[in-house]
Amino acid sequence: MSDRRFALMLMLPAAIFLAVFVAWPLVKFVADSFFEISPIAGGPREFVGFDNYAAAFASEAFQGASVRTILYTAIVVTAEFVLGLAVALLFTALGRRSNGFRTLFMYPLMIAPVVAGLLWRFLLIDNFGIVNQLLFEWGVIASPDQIQWLSDPSIALLSVAIPDIWLTTSFITLVLFAGLQNVPGDVVEAARIDGANFWRLLFSIIIPLLRPVIAVALIVRGIDAARAFDIILIQTDGGPQGSTTTLSLLIYRTMTRFGDPGLASAMGTVYLLAMLAVSIAAIALIWRPGGNAR
Repeated sequence: MSDRRFALMLMLPAAIFLAVFVAWPLVKFVADSFFEISPIAGGPREFVGFDNYAAAFASEAFQGASVRTILYTAIVVTAEFVLGLAVALLFTALGRRSNGFRTLFMYPLMIAPVVAGLLWRFLLIDNFGIVNQLLFEWGVIASPDQIQWLSDPSIALLSVAIPDIWLTTSFITLVLFAGLQNVPGDVVEAARIDGANFWRLLFSIIIPLLRPVIAVALIVRGIDAARAFDIILIQTDGGPQGSTTTLSLLIYRTMTRFGDPGLASAMGTVYLLAMLAVSIAAIALIWRPGGNAR
């Protein structure tokens, strides 16, 4: 047997697995978006072309959910990146003295999103939440129910983002901290000798050298945040007044509550293509494969 044929034989199990559990469901999912499908199992299917896509783009619910998904992702990823980079730099500066802090900081990663959502729901609940009670006792607010964290449509999206930020900032920290270990110390030391201050070091040396790591962290977390579902469902169920209904929740409701699998598949396909485009753009703009860091 030739080396080429032997290599193909080794890859065959993985190829079969990907074809059965990834490619086929994806093809079926996209194909369903061109049909009007009965929600009853075994019901009729009627080919409708791009009608489901036209209905999705014309839907105010889909447009609103798309905007909220972008806002939610931007809030979560921006906060996590800024906090994660700050903590990663702190851990790097502390060296071995940060071992204990690093272990403690990773604990939120071990908590299920549903549990985190429940925890923060009780912390932020309007009338007797611990957060409002502490703010009242410190004199920040006049009454324990002054801030309606999960009931005020103007701040509900920010409120449901807090548990996500708390839960996964440690992931960004872990990735950036690992990347910082590969930043050449002699380059940083030479810049310091030349008189570069902290901000000059950060923006001219450290961040450019971390571009591939930053790209991976932002892409992984961006996709993960954009498909946030359980952590929002458990806190507000998409309310109040739909102010926290993101695309994941809307697609779920369109599929299960409104009984329209074809329209839900069209929405999901649009979401899939959008995330693919964002990922490609992030790789090209942040990672810049083949480019030279300044």
